[in-house]
Amino acid sequence: MTLAASLPDFPWDRLAPAAARARSHPEGVVDLSVGTPVDPTPALVQRALAGAADAPGYPQTWGTPALRSAVAAWFARRRGVPGLDPDGVLPTVGSKELVAWLPTLLGAGPGDVVVHPEVAYPTYDVGARIARATPLASDALTAAGPARVPLVWVNSPSNPTGRVLPVEHLREVVAWARERGAVVASDECYAELVWSGRAPSVLDPEVCGGSHEGLLAVYSLSKQSNLAGYRAAFVAGDPALVRRLLEVRKHAGMIVPWPVQAALTAALGDDEHVQEQRERYRRRREVLLGALTGAGFRVDHSEAGLYLWATRDEPCWDTVGWLAERGVLVAPGEFYGAAGARHVRVALTATDERVGAVAARLTG
Repeated sequence: MTLAASLPDFPWDRLAPAAARARSHPEGVVDLSVGTPVDPTPALVQRALAGAADAPGYPQTWGTPALRSAVAAWFARRRGVPGLDPDGVLPTVGSKELVAWLPTLLGAGPGDVVVHPEVAYPTYDVGARIARATPLASDALTAAGPARVPLVWVNSPSNPTGRVLPVEHLREVVAWARERGAVVASDECYAELVWSGRAPSVLDPEVCGGSHEGLLAVYSLSKQSNLAGYRAAFVAGDPALVRRLLEVRKHAGMIVPWPVQAALTAALGDDEHVQEQRERYRRRREVLLGALTGAGFRVDHSEAGLYLWATRDEPCWDTVGWLAERGVLVAPGEFYGAAGARHVRVALTATDERVGAVAARLTG
C-alpha cells in the first residue's frame, strides 16, 4: 500500500455540498469552518519581514540565536516557564508540519502506538500513519496496554473543543510517560487565547517538576499574531530531543526562511498586538456565543481557543445542514473523531461584519 493510500481522505472535501448551499444564501456565506485569520498581520512584524528581505544565504535550520533567545524569554514572560534553554528551541515551518512529521522524526514505526486525544485535530492521527505506527485516540493512557508508546500527544487548549487541561492532569500524563519512556508533545497553539482561568504549559515547573526531559511544547503564532501565511512556529523543551529533531531536519532541508525567522523574533517580543487581537476575538466570541445559545445550541468546554464547540443534540451533519441553509458554514465534529459526532466546531475567525451577520440570521 502506498503512503497516500494509507491516509484518510482529506476531511474538508466532504464539506463541499454544505459549502455550496451556504454560498447560495442571498446575503453571502459566513465561513466559520476553518480557523484562518482574517485580521491584518501586525505592522511591526511586516516591517521585520521587509527588513530581512535581503537574504541571499541559507538560513539556519536551528534558528538564529536571537530567535531562540526570544522564544525562551517569551516562555518566561507569558507561559510561566523560567529557565528554558535556548538550545532546546527549534523553529518549524508552521506547527502542522511538525505535528505530521514528529512521530517519524522520533523514530516511531510499525508496532508502535502514538496516543492522541479522543477528540482531536486530525493531523495527530495522520502523523502516526505517515510513520507506519498505530494511532490511538484515547483520553485514557492505560488504553495503550503493553504496546510500545514512543509518543503521547496532549492538546491544551484543545482544537476543536477549547478544553483546558489543569496542572494535575498534565502532571499525571508526564509521570506516566516518563515511566514508559515516552515523549510527551504538547500542542499549545491557543494558549494566549484563554477566556477563563489559565492554560498551563507542559514545561511549567508545576507540571514537569522543573525538568524538561522527555517533553516538547509545540507553538504557532498563526493565531495570536495573524501569521498563518508566514508559517511561523517552533517546538521547545528537552534540548536532547530538539537536537535529535535538528539532525534529521538539517538533512531534509526543513528550514524556516530567514525573513520569517526575523518576523517571528519581532512578534515574540511584542505583547501589545497579541492583546489587541485577543480583544477582537473576545468580542466576536461573545456575539457568536449569544447567537448560538439563543438559537437553542449548547456550547460545551470552549474556555479557550478560536472555536465554540456547539451542539443541538443531533448528528453533526444535520446541524451543518441547518446552518448552511442560513448561509453559515461550520465544521462537523466528526472530522475530529467519532466522539465529536454530535457537535460542530464554530470558528471565531470572521470579520466583525460577518459575525454580526450570523447573529442576525440565527435570531431573525
